[in-house]
Amino acid sequence: VQLQASGGGLVQAGGSLRLSCAASGRIFSAYNLGWFRQAPGKEREFVGAVSWRGDTYYGDSVKDRFTISRDNAVNTVYLQMNSLKPEDTAVYYCTAAWRIPNNWYTGPYDYWGQGTQVTVSS
Repeated sequence: VQLQASGGGLVQAGGSLRLSCAASGRIFSAYNLGWFRQAPGKEREFVGAVSWRGDTYYGDSVKDRFTISRDNAVNTVYLQMNSLKPEDTAVYYCTAAWRIPNNWYTGPYDYWGQGTQVTVSS
Protein backbone atom coordinates (compact mmCIF):
# COMPACT_ATOMS: atom_id res chain seq x y z
CA VAL A 1 0.00 0.00 0.00
CA GLN A 2 1.27 3.45 -0.94
CA LEU A 3 -0.23 6.51 0.70
CA GLN A 4 -0.21 10.05 -0.72
CA ALA A 5 -1.38 12.86 1.55
CA SER A 6 -2.48 16.24 0.25
CA GLY A 7 -4.50 19.28 1.19
CA GLY A 8 -2.21 21.00 3.64
CA GLY A 9 -1.55 24.71 3.57
CA LEU A 10 -1.66 27.97 5.44
CA VAL A 11 -4.88 28.97 7.19
CA GLN A 12 -5.86 31.53 9.80
CA ALA A 13 -6.91 30.49 13.27
CA GLY A 14 -10.56 29.53 13.30
CA GLY A 15 -10.44 28.36 9.70
CA SER A 16 -10.83 24.94 8.15
CA LEU A 17 -8.87 22.57 5.97
CA ARG A 18 -9.56 19.13 4.58
CA LEU A 19 -6.71 16.70 4.16
CA SER A 20 -6.92 13.78 1.79
CA CYS A 21 -4.88 10.61 1.65
CA ALA A 22 -5.13 8.52 -1.49
CA ALA A 23 -4.05 4.91 -1.30
CA SER A 24 -2.89 2.54 -3.96
CA GLY A 25 -3.12 -1.19 -3.67
CA ARG A 26 -5.80 -3.72 -3.29
CA ILE A 27 -8.36 -4.28 -0.60
CA PHE A 28 -8.32 -0.68 0.65
CA SER A 29 -11.62 -1.30 2.43
CA ALA A 30 -9.98 -3.88 4.69
CA TYR A 31 -7.39 -1.48 6.09
CA ASN A 32 -7.61 0.52 9.27
CA LEU A 33 -6.58 4.12 8.54
CA GLY A 34 -5.21 6.87 10.68
CA TRP A 35 -3.77 10.36 10.86
CA PHE A 36 -0.86 11.47 13.00
CA ARG A 37 0.92 14.79 13.23
CA GLN A 38 4.32 16.01 14.30
CA ALA A 39 5.24 19.57 15.17
CA PRO A 40 8.87 20.75 15.26
CA GLY A 41 10.59 19.58 18.41
CA LYS A 42 7.63 17.49 19.51
CA GLU A 43 6.79 13.82 19.44
CA ARG A 44 4.44 12.38 16.89
CA GLU A 45 0.84 12.68 18.06
CA PHE A 46 -2.20 10.59 17.27
CA VAL A 47 -4.92 12.64 15.59
CA GLY A 48 -7.59 10.15 14.60
CA ALA A 49 -8.36 6.82 13.02
CA VAL A 50 -11.13 4.97 11.25
CA SER A 51 -11.40 1.21 11.37
CA TRP A 52 -12.25 -0.95 8.39
CA ARG A 53 -15.78 -1.12 9.83
CA GLY A 54 -16.07 2.67 10.00
CA ASP A 55 -15.58 3.15 13.74
CA THR A 56 -13.76 6.40 14.48
CA TYR A 57 -11.32 7.40 17.21
CA TYR A 58 -9.81 10.81 18.02
CA GLY A 59 -7.02 12.29 20.03
CA ASP A 60 -8.14 14.43 22.94
CA SER A 61 -6.71 17.64 21.49
CA VAL A 62 -8.77 17.42 18.30
CA LYS A 63 -11.99 15.81 19.52
CA ASP A 64 -15.08 17.76 18.47
CA ARG A 65 -13.08 19.79 15.92
CA PHE A 66 -11.72 17.19 13.50
CA THR A 67 -13.60 14.49 11.62
CA ILE A 68 -12.06 11.50 9.92
CA SER A 69 -13.88 9.67 7.16
CA ARG A 70 -13.17 7.23 4.39
CA ASP A 71 -14.46 6.61 0.88
CA ASN A 72 -13.64 3.07 -0.14
CA ALA A 73 -14.90 3.67 -3.67
CA VAL A 74 -11.99 6.04 -4.35
CA ASN A 75 -9.46 4.57 -1.90
CA THR A 76 -9.22 7.77 0.10
CA VAL A 77 -9.30 8.77 3.74
CA TYR A 78 -10.09 12.35 4.74
CA LEU A 79 -9.43 14.55 7.72
CA GLN A 80 -11.79 17.51 8.02
CA MET A 81 -10.25 20.06 10.37
CA ASN A 82 -12.42 22.86 11.74
CA SER A 83 -11.80 25.61 14.29
CA LEU A 84 -8.09 25.35 13.67
CA LYS A 85 -5.68 26.68 16.27
CA PRO A 86 -2.02 27.69 15.99
CA GLU A 87 -1.12 24.62 18.05
CA ASP A 88 -2.50 22.44 15.23
CA THR A 89 0.48 23.49 13.13
CA ALA A 90 2.38 20.34 12.19
CA VAL A 91 3.19 17.92 9.43
CA TYR A 92 0.25 15.54 9.10
CA TYR A 93 0.81 11.93 8.12
CA CYS A 94 -1.68 9.32 7.04
CA THR A 95 -1.15 5.71 7.92
CA ALA A 96 -2.67 2.30 7.36
CA ALA A 97 -2.77 -0.91 9.35
CA TRP A 98 -3.82 -4.31 8.12
CA ARG A 99 -4.75 -5.49 11.61
CA ILE A 100 -6.58 -3.34 14.13
CA PRO A 101 -3.77 -1.74 16.17
CA ASN A 102 -3.27 -2.88 19.74
CA ASN A 103 -3.68 0.76 20.65
CA TRP A 104 -4.97 3.34 18.18
CA TYR A 105 -2.66 5.93 19.73
CA THR A 106 0.54 3.93 19.30
CA GLY A 107 -0.10 1.29 16.68
CA PRO A 108 1.40 -0.66 15.21
CA TYR A 109 0.73 0.76 11.76
CA ASP A 110 2.16 -0.82 8.63
CA TYR A 111 2.32 1.96 6.05
CA TRP A 112 2.93 5.71 6.21
CA GLY A 113 2.43 8.54 3.75
CA GLN A 114 4.94 11.31 3.13
CA GLY A 115 3.20 14.01 5.15
CA THR A 116 1.56 17.33 4.35
CA GLN A 117 2.30 20.60 6.13
CA VAL A 118 -0.48 22.44 7.94
CA THR A 119 0.29 25.91 9.27
CA VAL A 120 -2.24 27.86 11.32
CA SER A 121 -1.52 31.54 11.82
CA SER A 122 -2.80 33.49 14.82
